[in-house]
Amino acid sequence: MPNDKNMRGHAAVLAANALWGLNASIGKTILGELSALTVTTIRMVVAALVFWTFSLFLPKEHVHHQDMLKLFFAALLGVVLNQGMFLFGLSYTTALDASIVTTAMPIITMIIAAIYLKEPITGMKVMGVFVGAMGVFILILNCQTTGRHPGNLTGDVLCLFSQISFAFYLVLFRDLVLKYSPITICKWLFIYASVCFIPFSYADLVSIDFSTFSVALWLRLGYVVIGSTFLAYICLMSSQRLLRPTIVSMYNYIQPIIVALVMVMMGIDDLDWMKAVAIILIILGVSYVTLSKSRTDFEQVGKEL
Repeated sequence: MPNDKNMRGHAAVLAANALWGLNASIGKTILGELSALTVTTIRMVVAALVFWTFSLFLPKEHVHHQDMLKLFFAALLGVVLNQGMFLFGLSYTTALDASIVTTAMPIITMIIAAIYLKEPITGMKVMGVFVGAMGVFILILNCQTTGRHPGNLTGDVLCLFSQISFAFYLVLFRDLVLKYSPITICKWLFIYASVCFIPFSYADLVSIDFSTFSVALWLRLGYVVIGSTFLAYICLMSSQRLLRPTIVSMYNYIQPIIVALVMVMMGIDDLDWMKAVAIILIILGVSYVTLSKSRTDFEQVGKEL
């Protein structure tokens, strides 16, 4: 049974993916008014300012100069490529398709973790990924049957690459997450990400007349920056400190559920038995992976023998 520490990790990663699931729907509406590059740059720069401002009220944490280089590459994989390609992909495809593509990450993460961290690929873990994927497949089948949500191959591929980069980030840079606080890591990730994006979007940014933005647009941008970036990344970092990469990645299966529920609430779609079955399968899949044995569990058994 999971202990209190693990439960906090599950709650944190669930919250992060719920925030990202809402972001797919909200972000899609923003992309009808602003370019993906502009939205991404605003997101990176404002989030960096928020993280740095927040860090001023916390105990100062020194980052070793060797880790600064690691943080740069972590920013490339975990923020620049992940969030950049996702928003560009979202500008081409639908919110539901984008969230469905994110569910490829558990399989990718499981393979990378097995190679790099020597995490065992157990039968229960494979079963969990398979059951969760079946739930997602049912969601896809349901949407294709209705014919209301046509996607786009280019957008879907970009979203897929964003998940591949994030899977590498989860596995390769977990040591940084264990070493420094979430705020310290995030303030450096987003300052590096801002430096990467600003040269390409500067001309677009200076040409924008922010005074023409409606209140609704400001609120949606506020959610993207505060909700799906500041809060979501703090939750993600907190969960990474407590859970294995494969478990963290499994919660990506929650995002299509969030998008589907938003569509139902907005009257765009209906909640039928197929969606209910899909949700149950996704939850079961996450449970199977959570209960699967880790490398540490196997090593402990070996010591006892």
